[in-house]
Amino acid sequence: MTNLLLAKPLIEDTLPKLKDLCSQMSSPPKMRVILVGENQASVTYVKHKEKQCEKIGALFDLVKLPLDISRDDFLQEIEKLNSDNSIHGGFVQLPLPKHLSDIDTTELIAPEKDVDGFGVESFIGLIKNNYERGFIPCTPKGIMTLFETENIDLTGKKATVIGRSLIVGKPMALLLQNAGATVTMCHSRTRNLKEHTLSADIIISAVGKTKFLNADYFQKDQSQVLIDVGMNRDEENKLCGDIDFESVKDNVKAITPVPGGVGPMTVLSLMENLVLAKQRQEGK
Repeated sequence: MTNLLLAKPLIEDTLPKLKDLCSQMSSPPKMRVILVGENQASVTYVKHKEKQCEKIGALFDLVKLPLDISRDDFLQEIEKLNSDNSIHGGFVQLPLPKHLSDIDTTELIAPEKDVDGFGVESFIGLIKNNYERGFIPCTPKGIMTLFETENIDLTGKKATVIGRSLIVGKPMALLLQNAGATVTMCHSRTRNLKEHTLSADIIISAVGKTKFLNADYFQKDQSQVLIDVGMNRDEENKLCGDIDFESVKDNVKAITPVPGGVGPMTVLSLMENLVLAKQRQEGK
């Protein structure tokens, strides 16, 4: 029987623990999010993060900036975030408007507040297998938590990561390697993708294409673990992933559904990183 890798039970178990940690601190950890404009998807994501902060007893500070904000004023807001000692974690909610889109915000957030884990210091930590340096990016961190919780041993396993972004693909590959897996990274120019997915024990897809991977890409002997990072909309405007869930769900060992799988784990990881940032500030 296929094992559905669901985020909800893990979140319900973890949030009270994070809340307990926050209650023991000298003051609650505080998150600041900088939002430019009123992109509806961004507003929704930010509200979800605010609710999770409330659940663990953390403070949440949203800085709303006008869509036409000047470059200098925008950069000044990031500097305020970095210099405010009461803020323990922060980030800029993407996407940014066109006139700011060339700014690499991942390199502007102070390393000790980079709870998204996108900065250089965090990436070096992954490369050196030193997780006390920076923060583990939230989506890969959430996936690794699922593996650990479900007792999915990565040692010696063949893992295929589809997608090479700095947010998911590349850090995911490094985490898997650090855990003892043999990793193949595939992308838009990979030839014979099916050869890589059919031969893998674990497949992680982060390509952002609706139901891109159907049953033809996987074994049918319930031996593989599929992790679907995609957040897409199908022809009926329903949330779905990169993997055609219905066509593969009975043939695999384990799979993350969309929604209910990787997405909520990403936000949980953000909360864990926020608490960690505050612990580090207090020297714990």
